[in-house]
Amino acid sequence: MEIRHLPEAPTGIRPLAPGTGIDAHRHDTHQVAYACRGVLSVTTSAGTWVAPANRAIWVPAGTVHEHRAHGDTDLRLIGLPVADNPLNLQRPAVLAVGPLLRELIIAYTQDPHDDGAERQRLRAVLLDQLRRSPEQPFHLPTARDSRLAAVCAILHDDPADRRTLAQLGRQAGTSDRTLARLCQGELGMTFPQWRTQLRLHHALLLLADGTPVTTVAHRCGWASASAFIDVFRRALGYTPGRAFTM
Repeated sequence: MEIRHLPEAPTGIRPLAPGTGIDAHRHDTHQVAYACRGVLSVTTSAGTWVAPANRAIWVPAGTVHEHRAHGDTDLRLIGLPVADNPLNLQRPAVLAVGPLLRELIIAYTQDPHDDGAERQRLRAVLLDQLRRSPEQPFHLPTARDSRLAAVCAILHDDPADRRTLAQLGRQAGTSDRTLARLCQGELGMTFPQWRTQLRLHHALLLLADGTPVTTVAHRCGWASASAFIDVFRRALGYTPGRAFTM
């Protein structure tokens, strides 16, 4: 697969139809990617980051990545020089986006060719707000070990699979103890935590496609819609029903 090299990360608006995206590429500057409508996913060799309208994705310079749109997506991109790294992050991350930062991103991407004094002031406030944006634990890391990768692939194909780690391990030809150790070492979280992240990621993508909340809960493995709503609210700060009416 050819990887495009873009010297500078672009700033501007990129509308994306559902299921479309921007293929694997890298740039020599940092980038903030934000979908003020729809859901955006960014994938690298280290995993996938998913961001609805109250999250943005930080992509550091040099990172090979691809964008994908889920639902009708209004993608806003901001390129930043290497010297401008407000959170000093050298890896991709999901950042919280409050009302003020959202409006700053929208305003800054409206006319990317403007280089006047007003835009420079807007940029300064934007960087200040990014500096105050807490990182969100919404990363779905990729397994490297073939045994763990096989288990992860099973659940990617069917997030509603409720088998225990021991049962999944038997299918992958290994023990639950080995898989639990690999989860901590490679994914940085326990197996139940990773499975919840996976289910939330899938849930966001289904919601972006207009799937009803009850159907999403069932397809992603929750015992009831109320259980799904509770986990979703605690993870994202709002209910699934409000996910695309914000």
